[in-house]
Amino acid sequence: MAPSIPELYGSLVFNDKIMRTKLPKDVYKALRKTIQNGTHLELDVANSVAVAMKEWAIENGATHYTHWFQPMTNFTAEKHDSFISPTGDGQVIMEFSGKELVKGEPDASSFPSGGLRATFEARGYTAWDPTSPAFIKDRTLYIPTAFCSYSGEALDKKTPLLRSMDTLNKEAVKILHIIGNKEVKHVTTTVGPEQEYFLVDKELYNQRKDLIFCGRTLIGAPAPKGQEMEDHYFGTLKPRVSAYMHELDEELWKLGIPAKTKHNEVAPAQHELAPVFDTTNVAVDHNQLTMEVMKKVADKHGMVCLLNEKPFEGINGSGKHNNWSMITDGGCNLLDPGKTPAENTQFLVFLVAVIKAVDDYADLLRISVAGAGNDHRLGANEAPPAIVSIFLGDELTEVLKAIENDEFFSSHGAVQMDIGATVLPHFVKDNTDRNRTSPFAFTGNKFEFRMLGSSASVANPNIILNTAVAEVLRQFSEKLKDVPEGEMEKAIHNLLKETILAHRRIVFNGNGYTDEWIEEAEKRGLYNLKSTPDALPHFVSEKNAALLTGHKIFTKDELHSRYEIKLENYVKTLHIESNTMAEMIQKDLLPSVTAYMEQIARTASLKKSVVPDISVSSEAGLLTKLTALQDAMTEGLKVLKADTAKAEACEDMLEKAKTYQSVVLADMDTLRKSADEAEALIPEALLPYPTYGKLLFSI
Repeated sequence: MAPSIPELYGSLVFNDKIMRTKLPKDVYKALRKTIQNGTHLELDVANSVAVAMKEWAIENGATHYTHWFQPMTNFTAEKHDSFISPTGDGQVIMEFSGKELVKGEPDASSFPSGGLRATFEARGYTAWDPTSPAFIKDRTLYIPTAFCSYSGEALDKKTPLLRSMDTLNKEAVKILHIIGNKEVKHVTTTVGPEQEYFLVDKELYNQRKDLIFCGRTLIGAPAPKGQEMEDHYFGTLKPRVSAYMHELDEELWKLGIPAKTKHNEVAPAQHELAPVFDTTNVAVDHNQLTMEVMKKVADKHGMVCLLNEKPFEGINGSGKHNNWSMITDGGCNLLDPGKTPAENTQFLVFLVAVIKAVDDYADLLRISVAGAGNDHRLGANEAPPAIVSIFLGDELTEVLKAIENDEFFSSHGAVQMDIGATVLPHFVKDNTDRNRTSPFAFTGNKFEFRMLGSSASVANPNIILNTAVAEVLRQFSEKLKDVPEGEMEKAIHNLLKETILAHRRIVFNGNGYTDEWIEEAEKRGLYNLKSTPDALPHFVSEKNAALLTGHKIFTKDELHSRYEIKLENYVKTLHIESNTMAEMIQKDLLPSVTAYMEQIARTASLKKSVVPDISVSSEAGLLTKLTALQDAMTEGLKVLKADTAKAEACEDMLEKAKTYQSVVLADMDTLRKSADEAEALIPEALLPYPTYGKLLFSI
């Protein structure tokens, strides 16, 4: 009999329930203290945990362990070691020590470092993150870890994320104590990342070089039907998709990933999975695992899961929504408006802090989601624009206006209430419509950051968000720390008013897709960083460097390394796309055009041989059109190759990225128009790759 969902859930995770069962009471308490308070873990405790973890893993079929980490790519990394240890008599025992649990030494030479280290400096270290539970996958014990160089620089995404969570915790607790909530000892950020993806047939996928090498189609005429009928969104799941989703849920549940919601998305072949929120670093780990499991399960079902932000031209691309909030150790959501005056004050302080943080560091938030794939999606009337703004909804906007103007606030005809610093009317969560055009929307008790690309790590935006909010809370604490208790209410009111007046430009509740908003945003002085090369220089600006180094999220060298890596990844992505497009057109599409032209010419010749006076104007017209397209593609190929070579010749990486963005991408767009027009004229039997119609509607 199949196990029930409660029995299945977390069955492959070394979670709190397993730890209570397997660990001695004193060891369990010490480990829980480390997890909850971030205290140091002694080696004797680590040894006990390692023994229990090994025994549990072996009981569940594991033969190896790996330190699982997140280098500065969008993927995870792992090196597997077996538990075996030879005894000298031809036998082995199964061993796993605290030292092996706490620290590993993978080769670090070939991971992106942005100049932090030379290639010949091979040593790197992985360090156990006890706040993210170990799990079993493919008969291997996976231990979530941070990753650093031999000299201690962070070479991963987990380390700065944990640093950002620590700094927000410190500043949030400090301000809560100042405004009167002295019971709070710890504040944790939480995230629930929704994940969009496409499913295509594996056999068809394997016939497309662009999908194989780039994850997105570089050429392809539109199918007769796209998403215009709006019949796929929330539609009935097709049998193959339904079977896939059922197995995906089960595999995720085994790993303790709280997969909650699944449905068809807007574009054909597009779908979404949404989990329940979790602590930010665990949510980041879970999202990396989710993307990996999605691909693995799809393969079992004869499909391929596409996570590129824009796999198909002319229909919606994919993103993921970062639902972010802050929770106290007592379980209070600091972004919940609450029901009592004390909670209302608390809510307003944190709400306004987020508003100021987003305004002050909008460029950093844009950079946190920047990438070649996401550039195609943002601002394309299917995702938020590249301009960062905040949607609050009508009622909260009116509350802030009341504070700004020292006025009473009347909620939907209710009795007027003195807004002061302590009174906020209780209102139903999600009291206003969701604004899907907004990049950063308040949704009742959390903010939903909607600019993230579907393939990217969730760590990047949360590092920035945590740190920016921590900085604003630090500023608030400085202004309020010496205020006498009897004057605190008035001081908070004045602080809120001052902050709202200074940062109201970032609040926009309207349609982010309109040209009018772009003009209005420019008048407000908001950033419109349309491409990755436009955005990335802001990463190392004086203001942003001061934030990230000041809170010790990055050292100066770590910061500049990430700038270099982001530029390098952008350049490499477009270089691969340019080469792939050139090969597909030169080796696949142009020969098909030639073959079809020969077929047309033979048809015209045959007609003339049978009926000498017959008209062949239709064949002549088609040949003329195909010849013109053939010539255009041949010329376009020459231009693309020449401009790609020019881009590669640029020594400065930013100049190289800008050349790819402004010149090479434009060449690719021009070449694609001719290619797509030619493809639309050629019979499918002569095409060397499957069309959009087959890819999007075959499952």
